Amino acid sequence: MTRAKQTVAITGASGMVGTALAAVLREAGHSPVSITRKASSADGIVWDPASGLKDPSRLATVDTVVHLAGENIAAGRWTAALKDRIRRSRVEGTRSLVKSIAVAGQRPKTLVCASATGYYGERGDTVLDESAAAGKSFLADVCREWEHEAQAATELGLRVVNVRIGVVLSPKGGALAKMLLPFKLGAGGVIGSGKQYWSWIGLHDLVRSIAFCIENDAVSGPVNAVSPNAMTNRDFTKGVGRALHRPTLFPLPAFMAKLVLGEMADELLLSSTRVTPKKLQDYGFQFDYPELVACLQHELS
Repeated sequence: MTRAKQTVAITGASGMVGTALAAVLREAGHSPVSITRKASSADGIVWDPASGLKDPSRLATVDTVVHLAGENIAAGRWTAALKDRIRRSRVEGTRSLVKSIAVAGQRPKTLVCASATGYYGERGDTVLDESAAAGKSFLADVCREWEHEAQAATELGLRVVNVRIGVVLSPKGGALAKMLLPFKLGAGGVIGSGKQYWSWIGLHDLVRSIAFCIENDAVSGPVNAVSPNAMTNRDFTKGVGRALHRPTLFPLPAFMAKLVLGEMADELLLSSTRVTPKKLQDYGFQFDYPELVACLQHELS
């Protein structure tokens, strides 16, 4: 465990996860620095996801790079153009970042790169730890390429962690933010059959788990950042209803989800991915909110 204070450079630092992570790192005594597209940034490190860091030598004082930047996968219906942006922002963005690290002279020791449980694809009720193979879907292909580009940094002597993030619960963004209004109006309900497993994690525990990976030198490779309690969509829906004290009487049939959202519905709402955080637990990480209702109550408070 590396408890020494670190300088941690973060792409996507202004996003929901990046902002919360920076706060947790500061609280632990570390110094977070933004890797930003804004050329006017006085304190941040300027980069372009297509071409890399403007001045790679700025990494000389950085201990760990955390790479969170990427096109929002739920920004809209998956047109060919949006799918291309989703892929390029992750795969090519990671490649350019690693190339910048390669020419930095004095390099960081660690790269922690986001990935997603979409890596596993549709797997029914099979319990999936980090050793499970990649699935066969658009997101699975993107995640596999994304992780491959990050792992190239191991050849530069860096410890690399690929954080496979599940459904992040926060009212500030992501799936929960989109679900809150219909549930508050009493219009929430089961999606599709309701039998599909959703692997979720509260924002609070997600950023704690990323900080754990930064501080723990023994952790490397894929790490599932999910609660130990994956749930079927039916149970998840009931949990959200309990947390909000609202009924869950209005189901969304699979055909309607596909009609409105197309391919995105299949991969994000209807596919079943039952993931377990084996590696985090093996290394001693303790979840503050492993149960859904308590997690929701905390995130919504």
